[in-house]
Amino acid sequence: MDTSGAGDDTSAGTGGAGTGGAGTGGPGASRARPAGDPVRRLLATVLACEAVVIALAIPVAVAVLDVSGGTAGAVCGGLAVACLLMAGLLRFSWAVPAGTVLQVLVIATGFMVPTMFFLGALFGALWGTAIWMGRKAREAAAR
Repeated sequence: MDTSGAGDDTSAGTGGAGTGGAGTGGPGASRARPAGDPVRRLLATVLACEAVVIALAIPVAVAVLDVSGGTAGAVCGGLAVACLLMAGLLRFSWAVPAGTVLQVLVIATGFMVPTMFFLGALFGALWGTAIWMGRKAREAAAR
């Protein structure tokens, strides 16, 4: 099964089903989401925007709140990378619950940068709304 996203004819960064069986009835079909899944598109957008905001919290933590650069970089940088990786892994059914856990971790960065309590909650609300709206769009497309 090709999980690299290479060889598919979807737009860059969406990680379509490819030619290796995922989404085509092959061995990975039960775990994969279709390439044009609106839920996946919305969730990936939320995660990508969230990664930018989390990365921008690093200089705030260091310059304004006197958090050590190593700590801020490891925590916020690690979460930003995790958001981007999770956006690429949304083709798998386990990624949505894992992304929900990631939302809780982002809210927890508020202990380091208090503004992240608000921003994390905002992105958590966007995450939930994306799941809800994406499912409604999928149902409408099925009709």
